Amino acid sequence: MTLPLSPDELLTTTRTVRKRLDLARPVPMDLVRECLEIAVQAPSGSNRQGWHWIVVTDTEKRKAIGEYYRRAFATYAASGGTSAGLYADDPDRADVQRRVGDSAAYLAERMGDVPVLVIPCLRLQGGKLPEGNQAGLWGSLLPAVWNYALAARARGLGTAWTTLHLAYEQEVADVLDLPADVRQGALVPTAYFTGETFRPAPRVPLEEILHVDQW
Repeated sequence: MTLPLSPDELLTTTRTVRKRLDLARPVPMDLVRECLEIAVQAPSGSNRQGWHWIVVTDTEKRKAIGEYYRRAFATYAASGGTSAGLYADDPDRADVQRRVGDSAAYLAERMGDVPVLVIPCLRLQGGKLPEGNQAGLWGSLLPAVWNYALAARARGLGTAWTTLHLAYEQEVADVLDLPADVRQGALVPTAYFTGETFRPAPRVPLEEILHVDQW
């Protein structure tokens, strides 16, 4: 059953969900499959459809991946470059960034408890990422990941698009027995969300970032 969302509402209220993920409520695999069926309607370069999707529900595997994510977040937090420290000279944006940083830390400690972890992957010759421009490569995967997030939102599920686990990409690959030529593109925790709904987030005014015909 999908929520009664207009296209614009779906697109503007699909938020990164961290603190509002329901860690205690199981997510049916059939529902995840529905979301993935929609995900793979996304475009890909030359219509290759080279994506693969790892859906992790096993308790021990989730906990192992969660621990690698926690370690990666700890390193990130220690670097001083986290979202919480951005825009410190702008009171309005600084407050938002502090909340983002707080929720990111919350999820980092609980990633392994999220009932479903989805890892979108690409299979590459030799497992090697190409040198130079990789926009076409990842552009053939990431639209499908966003499709997945939208489909999940429409079904009452919350997601968060994360990539910090890639600091331990090989270790996570070992947990999941991934072939050597498979590269991971993201880690998407998925669960039912608590509360009623979401609202559009504040954004930089379009006038500040729009360029027509030239910079």
